Parts: sequence; C-alpha cells; structure tokens
Amino acid sequence: MGGVKIAIDAASATAPFEQLRAQIAAQARAGTLPAGYRLPTVRGLAEQLGLAANTVAKAYRALESDGVIETRGRNGTFVAAAGDAASREAATAALDYARRAQRLGLDRDAALAAVHDALRATYMS
Repeated sequence: MGGVKIAIDAASATAPFEQLRAQIAAQARAGTLPAGYRLPTVRGLAEQLGLAANTVAKAYRALESDGVIETRGRNGTFVAAAGDAASREAATAALDYARRAQRLGLDRDAALAAVHDALRATYMS
C-alpha cells in the first residue's frame, strides 16, 4: 500500500467503508497522503485489506464526492488538493445557507446563532 496506512477493525460498530473513508480523509488532511499521491486500485486495496471490492469502491465514491480524491479514468485515483476542494465546497454551502436564511426571514444575528449552534453540536460531539 505504500504510503497508505489503513487498519480496519472488524469488531467496530463503524462500517468498514466508513473506517476506510475516514482514515484516507484524515491522512489526506494531515498531509500524510499528499496531493497527487496515487492510491491503490479498488481491487488492490480490497485484496490487501481483506475487504470486498464494493466496500472500497463505496469509500472511494464518498471520498470523491467530498473532494478528497479524484479519479482520472484509467490513470488511477489520486489524492486531490483537498484544501481547495473543501474550501470551495464550504463556501458554496455557506452561501446557500445565507441565502436560505434570508429567504426564511432570519436577520443576520439569528442566522449566525443558528450556525454557531450547529457548529457547536457538530464539533463538540
């Protein structure tokens, strides 16, 4: 697996695809897997981890949807410039939220309070 260090805990309540997704995402964020790093093929990683290919494919699809990895057709799957993709996606989500809060008639303070509550609930858990 080269630079990819994955440990799947079969006894965990967390599904194997989610364990895989979370570990790759964390390694990409930490820079352990740098942007441009070529990930193993779905089949190759499934074989190495003792998982079904569909499990790895599901994790890769979720990571691609999150902008953490990108598939370049037959050239393979690579770690994306996650910071850029994550920042763009967060900015888009924030703009969508702000517009919706305004349409709902919330003033700026109420909209910010809702965001603070959501962030507190999400990051404190």
